[in-house]
Amino acid sequence: MNELSKINNGELVSLVHPDFEIDLPQPYERDIFLFESHIAGTSYIEEILDLNDKINFETELNFFREIDNPYDNKAIMIKLKTGEKIGYVPKADNVVFSRLMDAGKKLFGKVEDKELVGNWLKIYIKIYLKE
Repeated sequence: MNELSKINNGELVSLVHPDFEIDLPQPYERDIFLFESHIAGTSYIEEILDLNDKINFETELNFFREIDNPYDNKAIMIKLKTGEKIGYVPKADNVVFSRLMDAGKKLFGKVEDKELVGNWLKIYIKIYLKE
């Protein structure tokens, strides 16, 4: 009489909403927005103008720690999903992000906007924590 039995969340939801299939979000399932910035060093990437068509609103960007960088031991390199390097998280912004990555957290970016100023492609990004 006092037995506890495990209830499947889907079964519980179907009792309340028998005609609907509901996908319940899990806690911390969404990516967490951390910061807005831009990509540093795009003017040093020779093929950056050729990559312009691949860089659009909400294009996902991979972040990689570059601890051996001679200019900044907190450097975070930014690449497109297709593997092309397009620059870095600005040095002024990377201290906390590099610590998070060094602790095993996965960070990534999404393109927010871009503008071409002469031969300089300025790319605005949002930085996220993957959870």
